[in-house]
Amino acid sequence: MKTKKNSRVKLTARGRHAVMAMVELSIQGKNTPVPLSRISASGNISLSYLEQLFAALRRHGLVKSYRGPGGGYVLARPAVEIMVSDILVAAEDCLPAKRTSNDDVPEEFGNNQTRSLWSHISEILHAALQTVTLEDVANDNLDNHQASNKLFESLR
Repeated sequence: MKTKKNSRVKLTARGRHAVMAMVELSIQGKNTPVPLSRISASGNISLSYLEQLFAALRRHGLVKSYRGPGGGYVLARPAVEIMVSDILVAAEDCLPAKRTSNDDVPEEFGNNQTRSLWSHISEILHAALQTVTLEDVANDNLDNHQASNKLFESLR
């Protein structure tokens, strides 16, 4: 099954860290910019790693940065308008070395049939995460998340 490249999502450590950092920013940055050092300390993530992640998040229009005393990062739009899938895609955009192949699933994941399976799972994951907002995650509102529950029901 061939799909557009942007309809695939990978769950990597980089993506998980980006989501965690965005949740921290959403919670801590209600009224003021949050320095990366504070997110680094609360999430136990290195500052240089966060700088790379936030550069990609900024390029994707998910955060804004403010320099100087009292500077830091804020969400570029309300948390209810930021989808988890957007965060994961932005996080993967900052990888130093990207695959040049049209197939996002590496050969070590098996033959054509099993690579198709992993690609299909990635598409389902992307569809589900397009319904979950940063606000849903920050407020721990996933058990009663109607949009993703409807998607899961349609898959059964």
